Order: sequence, then structure tokens, then C-alpha cells
Amino acid sequence: MNEIKCPECGTVFTVDESNYADIARQIRDAEFAQAVDEAVHTKEETLQAQMELKLAAKDQEVAKLSERLASVEEGHQARVDAEAAKHAVEVEQLKSRFGLELEQLRAQQDVETSKQELQMERLRAEFDGQLKAKEDMIALREREIQDLHEMRSRLTVKLLGESLEQHCEVAFNQLRATAFRNAEFGKDNETVGGTKGDYIFRERTETGAEVISIMFEMKTEAEGSKTRSKKTNESHLKKLDDDRRKKGCEYAVLVSTLEADSELYNQGIVDVSHLYPKMFVIRPQFFIPLISLLRNAALDASRYKDELELQRQQDIDVADFEAKLMDFKDKFGRNYRLASEKFAKAIDEIDKTIDHLTKVKEQLLGSERNLELANKKAEGLSVKRLTHNNPTMAAKFKALESASDEEED
Repeated sequence: MNEIKCPECGTVFTVDESNYADIARQIRDAEFAQAVDEAVHTKEETLQAQMELKLAAKDQEVAKLSERLASVEEGHQARVDAEAAKHAVEVEQLKSRFGLELEQLRAQQDVETSKQELQMERLRAEFDGQLKAKEDMIALREREIQDLHEMRSRLTVKLLGESLEQHCEVAFNQLRATAFRNAEFGKDNETVGGTKGDYIFRERTETGAEVISIMFEMKTEAEGSKTRSKKTNESHLKKLDDDRRKKGCEYAVLVSTLEADSELYNQGIVDVSHLYPKMFVIRPQFFIPLISLLRNAALDASRYKDELELQRQQDIDVADFEAKLMDFKDKFGRNYRLASEKFAKAIDEIDKTIDHLTKVKEQLLGSERNLELANKKAEGLSVKRLTHNNPTMAAKFKALESASDEEED
């Protein structure tokens, strides 16, 4: 461990070897960059000073020449002119040489600047690489911290009890009096078909009507065990679904710490209803949130069920009335059809009777005409007509008349 003292407030910090090395490297990087900038600045100042000195020297020479020219101007004008021309040529040469030197200095300065820029670029690249490495290290540390948080979340069970079942019991009992006054959560002690679940949650209304029921199964791996269970969460779902059906529960929930590295199950509440109806897989920390979620949804659904039941009763009354009306209509229609058929039959019989009576009437009328004819014929009969051309009958009627006369005497 190393100690670092703040120069401002005097506070002493203790850091480990790795962090101390990182801080020292950062300080060296910053000092190096500052040193490079100072060196470049110093070089530029030196070159500028050198140029200024040379320019000042040349100006002094020019001034001296000017003074000399002024002193000999009167008597030696030609000489002065020649000397001045000579010195002018020298000045031009000096200026030309100075300009060349200045260009060389500038070119050298440009080369030095390019070298410094390349070095700065290399330093920046090294710094960017170190920064990227630091960022990657920070990201790795953040992932490690996140993994630790998730591991701590999974291990939170130990804070509430020695086992996963105790964790769930403690978590429920902490909220029973405030949030779950009409609910019960306990072990499933009834074996049906050779199996039973771990826990059952049921909540009822004030009137005793069941609002929601959940079958729970708890699965965890023993800490420190050399031979941990290799079973997956999915391998426990079929039995859980069977237990839910046998106990008449609406939902099934697997509370599990299996497959600790699974991103699917570590994301929170996992809906597996595509495998088995109304089933969820959760980590222990989502035990109470899932119960609250399903219970609140069930309470809302219960209100809707009551409204639907009332509507259903009203619909039943209407349907019953409609059924009775339809029954009456069916019976009336059937009776009407029967009566109509009988009426038609009676009409048909009446028509047949009328036809028959008409025929009888015609026959009677015919008989009457025959009787009238017979009567007329009977009225027209006489002994003379009966005995006409019939001697035998004439003799008998004559004998009858004689006998009748004798009796009268």
C-alpha cells in the first residue's frame, strides 16, 4: 500500500500498488507532454532570439557604414560613392545571405516542428491507447461489479433465511399484515397422485370468494456443494404443471436459482406459458413483485367477473324468457299445425259428406220421381186394364166379385 498526500488540503490517501502505478503513469504522461510543449516553445524562442540578434548586428553594421559615409562625404564623394556602392553590394549580399540563413532556419524549424508534431501524434496515440485500455478496464470492472451485484441479488436469500423456502416465507410474512390480509401462504402437505408442490398461495375476498391461487415450486443449488444439480429450470416445469392442475390452482410459479449464468432467467420474470399455461419462472428477489402483479390483475379481473356475472344473470333471465317464448311459439305452432290439419281434414270430410249427401239427395230425388211415376201408374190401374187381353185374370176377378156379392146377401 502507498500513501499520497494532497498538496492543497493535506489529506492523505492510501492506494494499492495497481492504482498507484496507474496514477504515477498518468502523472508521467502529463509531465512528458508538458516537457515536450516547453521544449518546443524554448526552441522557438531561441531561434527567434538568434534571428533578432543577427538582425541587430546587421543593423549596427549598416549604421556604422552610414556614419563612415557621412564623415568622408565632402572631399571624397567619388570614393564615398564607390564605397557606398561597395557597401550596398555587401549589404545586399548580407541580406541575401541572411535571407538564405533565415530560410534555412525556418526550414530547420519546420523540420523540428514536424518531428515534434510526429512525436506529439505518437504520444497522443500512446495516450489514446492507454485511455482505451483504461476504458476497457473500466468497462470490465463495471461488468464485474454488475456480476457481483447480480450475484449479491441471488445470494440475498441468505439475508432472510437459511433456505429458499425460508426466504419466501419471511418475505411473505413481512407483508402479510399490510398487503395480504386475506391471503394465506403455506406448505402443500396434501399428496395427490403421489406428488405434491412446495407452497400454495391463495387469496379470498371478504365474502370468502377465491380471487387467485398460485402453486409454487422452489429449486436451488446448495452453496459449497462439489456436485451441484445439473438439472435445468425447464426440467421441473411438467411436474409443477401437474401439481397445479391436481390442486386446482390458477397459476404456477417456479422460484429458482438454477442456471445462474442464464441471461434469460436473470432478466427478471420469465413467462413460460408457451410451454405450460399460466406459468412463470423467477429469481427469488421477484417473489413478492410477481405475487403483487398477479394478485392486482386478479382483483381487477374479479370486479370484471362480478360485472360479467351480473350481466350473465340478466342475459340468463332474457334468455329464459326468450326460451319460454320460443317454447310457447313452438307449442302454439305445433298445436296450430295440428288444429289446422284437423280442420282441413274435417273440411275435407265435410266436403266428402256433402258430396255423399248430394249423391244421396240426387238418388232420393230420383226415387221420388220414380215413386210419383209409380203412384201415377198405380192410380191409373183398373180391373179392366188388368184383365184386358188376360182371360185368366178376368175369370178370377169375376169369381171374386161373385163371391163378394154372395157374402153380402
